[in-house]
Amino acid sequence: MDPNLHQKQGINHLNKVLNYAQFVREGDRAQVHLTVEDWHVVADTLFQMETPKEMLPDAIQEYRLAGGNQVIELETEGLTIDLEKI
Repeated sequence: MDPNLHQKQGINHLNKVLNYAQFVREGDRAQVHLTVEDWHVVADTLFQMETPKEMLPDAIQEYRLAGGNQVIELETEGLTIDLEKI
């Protein structure tokens, strides 16, 4: 299965988040802010579009919604990334 354009954008955002999170990490957590539009693209890719796990960046071990569905938590090896809207 090839990703559609929306999924490609979401995967691209996830790769950028994974790279950026290393610069803002505090211990085993990092907080990354996305625009509302970009956050929704990522949320769609992860939760609405049935994107196969094989399409997502390898570093992402698990993901879930938190904070009343306002935060996307990404679990990677040794780091939890909180994606929030700005």
